[in-house]
Amino acid sequence: MEAWLPMVGLVEDIRRAAELLVQYRPFIAFTGAGISAESGVPTFRGRGGLWERFRPEELATPEAFERNPRLVWEWYRWRMEIIYKARPNPAHYALVELERLGLIRCVVTQNVDGLHQRAGQHCVVELHGNIWRARCMRCSYKLVFREPPREVPPRCPRCGGLLRPDVVWFGEPLPEEAWRTAVELAESSQGILVVGTSGVVMPAGYIPHIVKQHGGYVVEVNIEESAVTPIADVFLKGRAGEVLPRLVEEARKLLAHG
Repeated sequence: MEAWLPMVGLVEDIRRAAELLVQYRPFIAFTGAGISAESGVPTFRGRGGLWERFRPEELATPEAFERNPRLVWEWYRWRMEIIYKARPNPAHYALVELERLGLIRCVVTQNVDGLHQRAGQHCVVELHGNIWRARCMRCSYKLVFREPPREVPPRCPRCGGLLRPDVVWFGEPLPEEAWRTAVELAESSQGILVVGTSGVVMPAGYIPHIVKQHGGYVVEVNIEESAVTPIADVFLKGRAGEVLPRLVEEARKLLAHG
C-alpha cells in the first residue's frame, strides 16, 4: 500500500495539471537543463554537473575568451560533440504535441542545445543563445554550425575575425529581443509549464514568477523541488520523459470529452 500511494498522488496531480492546461490554454513552457539531461546532455548544477569539474570564470566569461579563446572553444567543441550525438527525448516530443494540441503556444528555454527545434517545436525563445551559432567579434557576422568545428578557434568566413559562441556568458545581459518576447509571453499567459530547471539562474528564473504575479497558474515537472516549487500550483515529481507523455495523454482525454 505504501508503494502505491505516491503513484496515486501523481496520477491525481497529472489529472489536475491537465485540467489547468485545457481550461486556461494556451500555457507557455519554460525549460531548463533537466529536460536535456534525459538526452545525455550534462547539466551545470547538481551532482555531476559541469561546474563541479570546470570553473565558470575560466570558460564562460568574456574575460576567459579574451585570455584564451582556444581553450574556451575546445570546451565548447567538446560540449557540441556531446549534443551532436544526443537526440530529443520523449519530454521534448511531448511539448511538441502540447503545442500541436494548442495547449502551449511557445517554449521559453534556458538551454542552448537546440533539441527543442530538432524535436519539431515551432515556437522557441532562447534566453541564453544557441551553441550551434557563432558570431564574429569584428563584423558581427553570424554563422550556424551543422556539426562541431574541426579547427578551433574558428574564424569568420567574411572578414577573418575571431568567432565566439553565440551564447550568454556570465556577466553578459540576455539577448534583448528574446528577453522582451519571453516577458510578453509570461505577462499574457494564464499558465506556465516549468520543466527541469533549478529556477535560480537570473534573470531567466523570473519568468515563472511573472506568470504567477499576473494571476497565472504554475505547473512544475522536476525530479526534485526547486526554487520554483514554492509558487507551483501543481508539482509533478518525476522524470520529464515519463511525466510529460502521461500529461499529454490525460490532456487528450479531456479535449476529446469537450
